[in-house]
Amino acid sequence: MGVGIAYVAASAGYTTEVVEVDAARRAAALQTLAARWQGAVKRGLIAAEDAEAAQARVVALESIEVIEDEPDVIVEAVPERLDLKHALLVAAEAKRPRLLGSNTSSISIAAIAEPLAHPERFIGLHFFNPVWAMALLEIVVGPATADETTAAAVALAGRLGKDPVVVRDKPGFATSRLGVALGLEAIRMVEDGVASAADIDKAMTLGYRHPMGPLELGDVVGLDVRLDIARTLEAAYGPRFAPPKLLVDMVAAGSLGKKSGQGFYTWVDGVKQ
Repeated sequence: MGVGIAYVAASAGYTTEVVEVDAARRAAALQTLAARWQGAVKRGLIAAEDAEAAQARVVALESIEVIEDEPDVIVEAVPERLDLKHALLVAAEAKRPRLLGSNTSSISIAAIAEPLAHPERFIGLHFFNPVWAMALLEIVVGPATADETTAAAVALAGRLGKDPVVVRDKPGFATSRLGVALGLEAIRMVEDGVASAADIDKAMTLGYRHPMGPLELGDVVGLDVRLDIARTLEAAYGPRFAPPKLLVDMVAAGSLGKKSGQGFYTWVDGVKQ
């Protein structure tokens, strides 16, 4: 998600600093961005000179402490663990960004904002994967979020070429609450032997005109991410969001979907087989 957010930010003209503590992941992020811009040029989506300029606006850093002070925007995109988000956002707030956001897809904005000195400047900025292709930006307004912060987030969406929806701070917000419910039921259907993953997905893409079936989408998002969100929603809403055993077992086995090469589908070089 962080790589995707960096792509749209740099493409929109922002000088973009990508923070990744792991050296191999930093290098991989830059390689992914370069390949994405090269692919966009080949498909005629962007001029070569514009792609080169966007790529030149990106720098990868090893720590949030070394980013420039007072940036326009900082977006946190770490895994769905409250302790991680708290630690990172406290450090991010110390940089005095004009807008501070979290890419959380399920955790309460109020809960994430607890250690912040200025929760009125904090907001949910839930991007969708793949960020370069998905038009939606879900803007989640916390109980302390100022109107000016919400307006700044909507303006950011416009600059990034995203179409925003503004929602209240309820667990799962609008998109994850509905999307995860569908995904979990699809996994239960695989568990119950109703049909193959491919046929369940085909039923939804052809019968309901979904652009991607719920199981393939789970692979793309990351089954570990799906599991984290399900557990968050189960805590908030009860057993209807309890993760199926199949999902728990797949994540424990390292079958995380596209990023690991194996989930409900096999993926080779990011392509479903």
